Amino acid sequence: MRYEELADVPCSITRPLVIFGDRWTLLVLKYCFAGVRRFNAFQSALGISRSRLQDRLDRLIEHEILVKRPAEDGAYEEYRLTEKGHAIYPILMAIRDWGDAYMAPDGPPVEYRHKGCGGEAHAKLTCDECHREVTAREIVPEPGPGLTAVSRPA
Repeated sequence: MRYEELADVPCSITRPLVIFGDRWTLLVLKYCFAGVRRFNAFQSALGISRSRLQDRLDRLIEHEILVKRPAEDGAYEEYRLTEKGHAIYPILMAIRDWGDAYMAPDGPPVEYRHKGCGGEAHAKLTCDECHREVTAREIVPEPGPGLTAVSRPA
């Protein structure tokens, strides 16, 4: 299956891989959340080619994750996260939690603190019914309306 064909797979994990399936896109998003907004700042931080960076930024704009607009001073254009883009933050924090647990033998390189109380922020998986924290062992995948709509004859 070609990479672009993943967008047609009725799977809510597979489809986003068309957007996020390479390291550069996730790193661009990481820097967006760190306050980077200008093309040259992304390129300097990432050490990525201009064409590859432009491709990743264009893809994020196409999918309405970023918006490109003039900076407040009007001298440059900047890339800003949309509401849809801000919704990606828990994904990055889940990756960070995993990396801290399994790939940081000397401890986390960065701690993400809650401004309100100073506690460390973590991604948590919870049940929307009982509100308890759950693990993969407690989850049962079942067909949803998007899958049954695909499998129904037209």
